[in-house]
Amino acid sequence: MPTAPHPQSTDELHQALQENDRRPYGRTRTVTAEELVEAAEQFEEPVPLIHALFELQEAYTYGSEPRKSPVVFARLLTLFDEQPDVFDERLRHMLFWRFKWVANALLALPEIPLTSLHQWQTEMRDRYEKAGLGLQPSYGQAYQLAAHVGEDTALAFELWAGRARTRLSDCEACEICERALYHLAAGDDERALRVWEPVLAGKDSCQEEPARSISHALLPLLRTGSIDRAIELHLAGYRGCRRNPSMSGEVGRHLEFCALTGNEARGLELLAENRGLFDEVDSPRELLDFLTGVEVLLQRVELLGHGELPAAGYAGRTWTVAGLRTEVRTRADDLAARFDTRNGTTAHSDRRRARVDRAALLESLELTLRTRSLDDVATAVPVVAPTARTAAAVPESLTEMILQARALDEQGHPDAPACWARLRTLAATRDYTHPDDPEVGPLVRLRADLLADEAGRTGEKDGFAVAGALYEEAAGLYDDAASPGHAALARACAVLADAESVEDGAEAKAAALTAAHASMVSLHEKTSGLTPVHEARLLRLRATALGLRLQTSGSEENVAPVFAEVDLLLAFATRHDVVGQISGALLLRAGTYALSGDLPAAVTDVDNLLDRLKAHGPAWHLPRALELRGRLQLGLHNAEAAHANLTEGLRQAADWPAEAVDTGRLHGDLAEACMHLGRLDEALRHLTRSAELDMRHGSRTDAFCTYSNAAQLSLDLGRIEDCIALLDSLMAEPDVAAGELDDRLVAQLRLTRARALHAGEDLKAATAELVALAAESAGWDDDPGSHAMIAAETAVLLGESGEFSRAREAADQALAAHARAPRYEQLSSCLRELARHQAQQQGADNLADALAFLSDAGRIAEEAREAGYEARGRSLDSALAYEHGRVNAYAGEYEAALAALERALALLGEPGPEDDRADEWAECVRLAGAVEGIYLERPAPALTRLDAAVSHLTSLGHTANTEPLTALAARLRDEE
Repeated sequence: MPTAPHPQSTDELHQALQENDRRPYGRTRTVTAEELVEAAEQFEEPVPLIHALFELQEAYTYGSEPRKSPVVFARLLTLFDEQPDVFDERLRHMLFWRFKWVANALLALPEIPLTSLHQWQTEMRDRYEKAGLGLQPSYGQAYQLAAHVGEDTALAFELWAGRARTRLSDCEACEICERALYHLAAGDDERALRVWEPVLAGKDSCQEEPARSISHALLPLLRTGSIDRAIELHLAGYRGCRRNPSMSGEVGRHLEFCALTGNEARGLELLAENRGLFDEVDSPRELLDFLTGVEVLLQRVELLGHGELPAAGYAGRTWTVAGLRTEVRTRADDLAARFDTRNGTTAHSDRRRARVDRAALLESLELTLRTRSLDDVATAVPVVAPTARTAAAVPESLTEMILQARALDEQGHPDAPACWARLRTLAATRDYTHPDDPEVGPLVRLRADLLADEAGRTGEKDGFAVAGALYEEAAGLYDDAASPGHAALARACAVLADAESVEDGAEAKAAALTAAHASMVSLHEKTSGLTPVHEARLLRLRATALGLRLQTSGSEENVAPVFAEVDLLLAFATRHDVVGQISGALLLRAGTYALSGDLPAAVTDVDNLLDRLKAHGPAWHLPRALELRGRLQLGLHNAEAAHANLTEGLRQAADWPAEAVDTGRLHGDLAEACMHLGRLDEALRHLTRSAELDMRHGSRTDAFCTYSNAAQLSLDLGRIEDCIALLDSLMAEPDVAAGELDDRLVAQLRLTRARALHAGEDLKAATAELVALAAESAGWDDDPGSHAMIAAETAVLLGESGEFSRAREAADQALAAHARAPRYEQLSSCLRELARHQAQQQGADNLADALAFLSDAGRIAEEAREAGYEARGRSLDSALAYEHGRVNAYAGEYEAALAALERALALLGEPGPEDDRADEWAECVRLAGAVEGIYLERPAPALTRLDAAVSHLTSLGHTANTEPLTALAARLRDEE
């Protein structure tokens, strides 16, 4: 089916070819190129057809379809032989350049005989000689053939590398890669890396570079000890080749790198992202490289005992790691054998075997901010942190196991969940036989216990409605088991969970909690024969309900009832020596003081609690108490003390399962303390640890929120590739891909990713992400302000890309959304940047359009004044005046530019000693001096302006701001 209407004129064809050239390589671009060749054949003149054929050959080459590239080139060569005059210098250059493309395409096909490869080498050499072209490119192809076949390459390398480059030589980046690979094959890692340095440093690049060089350089970097450089290049290089069929070999080497550095889990994640390559790669040589890298990864995963993990593989069936490895090995062995048969050597099988047999270079290496193990991939069951304490031994006797689980549960002991988990597994088996023991009770009692445990774990993950239903079901089973105390507790928990599930606003939730408390009081009064432990837990639930009501409402009138209930709980628990509820009551009281604003009293209570816990226990409450003290110290602006308390809390938490003491929250609080102390890298580590713990324990929304903060912090720290890799990993999560996560949270992740891509100078990818996000956010009728911000950023990137008509459309969308939810500073900044980009790129030709953006910015500034809005950053009026000056200067309207800059200076006024406007004022002076002294050729008044500004800034101590002014003044004096 045609992808677009056929062009009806050569102009339409030319436009269609340009549009297709902007598309990424792949099936859509290739099919369109095929259709455009058909369309070009209707025209009598051959030049449109030549252009279309060149576009089609490029699509085949970079779309990894080497079998088709030589066929297209044969048509071009025939046209050249028949009508050489229609090939202008550019077309002729392209034709001779692409002899090399055909050579590489034939090399990649094992069904092409070796004699045919040599014949093509001869054809290329003869054609170059006849055309009077230098032969260095021909010798380059001869060397590549020798390296591919596995012959002695020394002579071929010297004949190529020793010759001077010509206009038809491969680009410098590609030639550097070939030279480096020659030294790498000889076993000289260090020399190879020295040769590679200009490409790895980004000084030389092309369509395939530096991604190709990076993929080959990763292991040599590790072997020579350049570990940090290897990590950095892996993150950047993988992004440059992922999901690209023509770079599937490079993807394979990144998978291999993950496998050999203890990052098998990341390798499986990257494999899933590139699952399409199994079916999209038509180049046998690229496919062999890719499959070998895949096998290295799968082999490593299987050796580590995870052969039954799911793996992304060929379409049409579900794969395990072990099953896919067998399939991949068979296919890759066959490909290597086919190449070796064609070449008459064993080079490809030998190289493949060397890669597969290579031992791991590092047992572990933290490649990304989100480092996961295969255990994390293997199970959704919460993974606990390493512990220094020996967990309570689980009895072998089923009777003892049930009794121990109940005893631990009554204490609130952190080992109780593990006991219930084991019992749940045993009770679910077909041959389970319940103990006939009056102390254990009937099977229905155990089922009730297991349901109550499941409800508690569900509630901890904010699944309150489900938890409430489970508690109600457990209560019914407790009734059947004649356990009224347990039934009352389960019903009280259900009432509280139902109240917590209310999402109709703070007032409705507070009312629900009030009703829940009343229900629990009534239930307490009606239930007779409660044990002290059950009664203490009911009192704790009553106090918790009122504490949550205070937290929800923030109302001062709700403070006293909480203290009253806590005093009841504390008195009862003390009288009956219910140790866990004594510390629970003290925690609640300290928290209530904090919620009421009395932080010193809260600290005093926590200090008393810590003393009691150290003396009487329970020890597992220590991390929680230390965390609360740390949070209180943050509230008192004592970040050092907070950091010390939270660090000690984390140390104490190591003795207990992570979910029992909420280690993730401790890490989150420590991140906050580190931010206050300026320890940003440490904060980033705690954020990512907190997020991963939340993810493991099922609190996925909290985890994604924390990861979002971590991504933003890594971007602020300039760790751009870390930021992008983290976000790419999150976007690949199943619930994100399936659209199950909150769309606004996903949008924030995508927005941060777009900003990171832009910071990483990937303007095309950043713009594409923002354009898509702006289209989605246009439907956010409940949040027009966010759409205004996103559309504004999109407009700026489109302007930076030179697409000003689309930028105007995006800016208009932003303005329309701004009218509903004002974003004065964002819109003003956007419009000013658009005007600058247009004037800078197009000069006087489109000055009117640039000034139209500034006119819109002027209306925004006027609206802000009328609304009494005060900008947090630069004044909107002075910033606008400065931009008028800059835009007019770019367009050559220097008098208008100088007048605008004078206006900006007047709006700013001279800065004072502590004035944060000094930077802006100095820049206005500098640009005004340049316009006046250089472009208007009036150096005398410009120097007067500059000298006065330097004197004023120096007297105020703003010496750093004087340097550009002094440099400009020196230039003007030199030119006088």
